[in-house]
Amino acid sequence: MASVKLTNVQKVYDNHVIAVHDFNLDIKDKEFIVFVGPSGCGKSTTLRMVAGLEDISGGTVEIDGEVVNDLQPKDRGIAMVFQNYALYPHMSVYDNIAFSLRLQKVPEDVIFEKVTNAAEILGITDYLMRKPRALSGGQRQRVAIGRAMVRDSKVFLMDEPLSNLDAKLRNQMRAEIILLRQKLNTTFIYVTHDQTEAMTLGDRIVIMKDGFIQQVGTPTEVFEMPKNLFVAEFIGAPKMNIMRTELVKEGGKYYVTPFGSKIEVDGAKGQALAAKGYGSRSIDLGVRPEHIVLAKKGEGIPCTLEVNEMMGSELHLHVFTEDGTRLIVRVPTIGLEQDERENLVQGHRLFVTFEGKVMHFFDPESGENLLN
Repeated sequence: MASVKLTNVQKVYDNHVIAVHDFNLDIKDKEFIVFVGPSGCGKSTTLRMVAGLEDISGGTVEIDGEVVNDLQPKDRGIAMVFQNYALYPHMSVYDNIAFSLRLQKVPEDVIFEKVTNAAEILGITDYLMRKPRALSGGQRQRVAIGRAMVRDSKVFLMDEPLSNLDAKLRNQMRAEIILLRQKLNTTFIYVTHDQTEAMTLGDRIVIMKDGFIQQVGTPTEVFEMPKNLFVAEFIGAPKMNIMRTELVKEGGKYYVTPFGSKIEVDGAKGQALAAKGYGSRSIDLGVRPEHIVLAKKGEGIPCTLEVNEMMGSELHLHVFTEDGTRLIVRVPTIGLEQDERENLVQGHRLFVTFEGKVMHFFDPESGENLLN
């Protein structure tokens, strides 16, 4: 078993700044949990409290059913991979990976077996005699992961391990971490500010803001049913479009009226709104860029094109409506005629629309999802 439980965990610094507020989370054995959020949200601080690198101001952290608040990091059964690799520059790759085992007085033959096995899994066998300065960023990160692997720890902690890598290498290392997780079959807690990493790696995602948990759920849950406006805009790239409009109830049906248009709410969502007793009211309407489509001339919401980003398989159209609201529209390039592409230039007038089943409804005051 390698479960982790955080109960009412807080972090308060000497200047009375509260970095983490009343953090509660049960992490199951062999689960891959991702803490995600903007810089300063408390995600790394929470991870460091689990590791024992930060004192816990309040609450308890349990690993494998044991409260570890007062245990040293080396006694918690954890292994940590840092953002900056934290390798010893004067040591070879082999000695860097073996370092913690030698501190534990592990026999050299056992160390050799563990180091070579880890190197083979990570694809760094050919680099064992090199110094870190002779390695690329991705190779150094593999060494840091290998050093954590050989400790046979209950829990793997990873603090933004890919943030120093270029985009191509980040994509490659994400896939390698997924494969590594399958081979190690242990509990992972992973911190990132990159929502793409969170969505691709995590069994569950913990979304944080200003030291508070905003939502905990699977990637599908937080994408399809964001708890509030912050989650809705943070998860998804490009971010969700938000429009202040009216929700109108007429004859047992619901409509929204963004920018003078009138769009019926999908039956299932309409039933959910009715079940919660909502009548006509002001809302913040959320629609993801991939769910907005180009409409025929004169139909839908009139817009003016401001920026056209060519992204290969799709275009990202930045448009603004007649009242100045800015929207982002994702348009697949497949099926788009050449003359249509050529017309999509700055200042071009176009029309967009969306279906009732793709809408999200938020309270303008609290920001909470009306259907939660």
